[in-house]
Amino acid sequence: MNVIRLHPGDDVAVALVELAAGQSPGDDCPAPVTTVPAGHKLALHAIAAGTPVRKYGQVIGVATRDIAAGEHVHVDNLGMDAEGRGGDGSAAGAWQPPAASARTFDGFRRADGRAATRNYVGIITSVNCSATVARHIADRFRGAAMDRWDNVGGVVAITHGSGCGMGADTEGITQLERTLAGFARHPNFAGVLLLGLGCEANQVDRLMARQGLEASDTLQRLVIQEAGGTAATVRAGSEAVEAMLDLANSARREPLPVSELTLGLQCGGSDGLSGITANPALGVAADLLVAHGGTAILSETPEIYGAEHLLIDRAASPEVADALRGRITWWEDYAERNDGDLDNNPSPGNKAGGLTTILEKSLGAVAKSGRSPLQGVYLYGQPIDRKGFVFMDSPGYDPMSITGQVASGANLVAFTTGRGSVYGCKPVPSLKLATNTPLYRNMRDDMDLNCGAIVDGDISVEDMGEQIFETLIRTASGEPTASETLGFGDDEFLPWVFGAQM
Repeated sequence: MNVIRLHPGDDVAVALVELAAGQSPGDDCPAPVTTVPAGHKLALHAIAAGTPVRKYGQVIGVATRDIAAGEHVHVDNLGMDAEGRGGDGSAAGAWQPPAASARTFDGFRRADGRAATRNYVGIITSVNCSATVARHIADRFRGAAMDRWDNVGGVVAITHGSGCGMGADTEGITQLERTLAGFARHPNFAGVLLLGLGCEANQVDRLMARQGLEASDTLQRLVIQEAGGTAATVRAGSEAVEAMLDLANSARREPLPVSELTLGLQCGGSDGLSGITANPALGVAADLLVAHGGTAILSETPEIYGAEHLLIDRAASPEVADALRGRITWWEDYAERNDGDLDNNPSPGNKAGGLTTILEKSLGAVAKSGRSPLQGVYLYGQPIDRKGFVFMDSPGYDPMSITGQVASGANLVAFTTGRGSVYGCKPVPSLKLATNTPLYRNMRDDMDLNCGAIVDGDISVEDMGEQIFETLIRTASGEPTASETLGFGDDEFLPWVFGAQM
C-alpha cells in the first residue's frame, strides 16, 4: 500500500512512501503529476478553485487554484478556510468508555495521599535572577554525590526567564504563580526549595500566601538578599536540600491504582502521518486510561483551532462546551491584538512533513484525545480536579504546553512526533512516540515506540494503542524513558507568561 484514503468523502489521499511522477500508487488513486513526498497529499480527482478540500472527512482548506487529479496538494494550491467550524454539542456524551478491570502501577504514595511516578527534590526559582544560585545548589548533587540517596531520582533546578519587570497584580504574574505553585506541590517532588532574590515582583512569600503553600520539612524557602548573597545561599540551600533528600530516600514504590495516573497528551514536530498513526493510537491509550478511572489532558488551544467542534460535540455538559468556545474566542482576540494569525501554524517543519493548514493539523492533533466525553476545561496550570478526559488551555509551543500540564497535575506525558522532537520534562517522565518508521530508525535513541508500524501494516491502531497503554504503566512504575536515559528535563521548564514587560 503506497497511499491511504482516510475517509470515503475525502478529496485527497496521503502518500505513505515518496511517489515519483507517473508512478501508479494503487488503490484506485490517479498517478501523481509530480513527485509527492511521503506524508504529503495528492488529489484524488480534479478540484476547482474555491472548492473546499476534505481529509479525515473534514474540510482542511480551500483550493486556491484549479487542482488536477494526481497533483500534489500543498501550500501552493491549498489555503485556509474557516467555513464549517464549530459544533453544536448535539453528540455530547454519546460515547462512554467501557468498564475496565482494576489495574495497578508501582508508584510512590505521598503523605497527603497523592500518587507519584518519580521521586525528585526540586529547587524552584521565583525569578530569573535566582536561577544561577539554584543551579549551583543542584550541581552539588550530581553523579557520585547522590550515592547516599539511591532511591531519589536527583535534584532538579526549575529555572525560568521571568518573575520581574511585570505588574504585581497582573494576569501574567498570577499565571506564573499558579504554574510555580503547581510544580511546588507536584507529587513527583518529595521536597521543594523555593528560591528568590528579594526585590523581584514575584515575591516568594506572596507566592506562597496567594497559592496556599505552607512551609514544612518538605517545602522550604530561601531569599538570596536575606541569606547574605550567593555563597551563603548556596551553603544554606545545600543544607536544606540534603535534609529533604534524607526524607525522600525513605520513600518506596508500592502498587497504586491506575486511576491515579494523569496523562499529558502532546504532539510536536508533527508530519502528515501524525493524524494517521501515533495520534489516533495515543487516543486509544487515552480512552483505556479513562476507562480505568484515570485522567487525560489535551492542550495546545491554537492546535485544536478548526477542529474544536469535534471536542464540543463530546462535551459532558453545555457549560463545558461553552467554556471551550470561550477559550477559542480568547485566542482569536489574543492573536488579533498581537498582530498574529492562528493559521501561522503549521510550522516550517510541519509543512515539510506534509501538513498545509491549521485545520488539517488540528484534525490530526485532536485524534490524541480518543473518544471519551470532555469533562472539563481548565486554565493554564490550573489544578485538574476531575477524572476522565479534560482540556487545559495553552499555547501550541510544546515545552510551554507541557509545563502547564505538569503544573496542572500530569504525572505522565506521551509525546508524538513525526519530525523528531527531542524533549524531556523533569520531574515527569515523557514517552516519545514516532509517527513513522524512518524517523524511529534514524533517531532510535530518542524514541520509545514506533507507531509507524501501523502504516507498515504490522499492527492496528487499536493494538498500538494498547501497547502504548501498557508502556505507560511500566513507565509510571519506574521504567526509564528514552529522554530520561539521555538526561533531558533540566532545561525544559517554560512557563507561559504574557502581558506587558516593564
